[in-house]
Amino acid sequence: MALLSGCGKEQSALDAAGVDAVAVRNIFLVTLVGACILWLLVNGAFYTLTRLRTGPVDPKFVRPLLIGGGIVAPTVLLVALLVWALSLLPDQRAPGDGLQVRVTGEQWWWRVEYWPEGAEAPVVTANEIRLPAGQRTEFLLGADQVIHSFWIPSLGGKMDMFPGKETRVSLHPERPGRYRGQCAEFCGVSHAWMAFAAVVMPEEAFDAWLEHEAGDAVAPESAEAMRGEALFRSEGCGACHAVRGTEAVGQVGPDLTHVGSRETLGAGRLGATLEDFERWIAHTGELKPEVEMPTYEHLAEEEIADLAAYLKGLK
Repeated sequence: MALLSGCGKEQSALDAAGVDAVAVRNIFLVTLVGACILWLLVNGAFYTLTRLRTGPVDPKFVRPLLIGGGIVAPTVLLVALLVWALSLLPDQRAPGDGLQVRVTGEQWWWRVEYWPEGAEAPVVTANEIRLPAGQRTEFLLGADQVIHSFWIPSLGGKMDMFPGKETRVSLHPERPGRYRGQCAEFCGVSHAWMAFAAVVMPEEAFDAWLEHEAGDAVAPESAEAMRGEALFRSEGCGACHAVRGTEAVGQVGPDLTHVGSRETLGAGRLGATLEDFERWIAHTGELKPEVEMPTYEHLAEEEIADLAAYLKGLK
């Protein structure tokens, strides 16, 4: 238990912040207790026959011990644990309370689309998931090229994501806060750098955030950001990235409409300070091997700073 006290970080299945995570944690703890009981029964029988009764043993004593301790007790215990654990799984597939979030695993980032109830078009973002506390949200999961796995340990169990096939999972977070999600299926060179921030918000705050997220990008105001916007256009960034309200409508890479308000860059690879934007633009390939985004090493430091100022200002 002393060692488990260190499992309270933002990516811990034991630090449950939602209904589904509590169920997963309970399965682990009860199964652990059951495994300990089973271990004691089996090894207790072994110890009894090898240490306490070293002489000839009456078959009438041995047979019930072997059958009861080696067959009946483990079978009953394991079946009971299995039935109980499976009874909790339907809740993990329950429909949501209206909001659906479609998440697609890319190489190596997350395409995220929010579909509020009755919406005709999604609110598109990337590499960050925000959820209302106290509501069950349904996730529609898919993948572009290879298998990924969607997992927010503090909020619930994991679910694999397959190209050409839709899987579903639902989460019911209860405690507002920031948690960390991760791809839990090896998907290539930068698999370890395919993470995302999961932010649970009070319902009113989430509604306000989603309304703002659906809007267009703000126009740059500073001279640096204006020069950065011009560079964004001239370098062809809009061919891969979308910025709503501008001519950039690319769908290859993450949507950047409000990238400046996200908590991380590069799917959890860096923070989101102005310096992090500059570092990401100048050293993309070093930070995330085999990522499709090119490194803009040909730009001068001043130009990289301008481009970073523009992106950071997209809030």
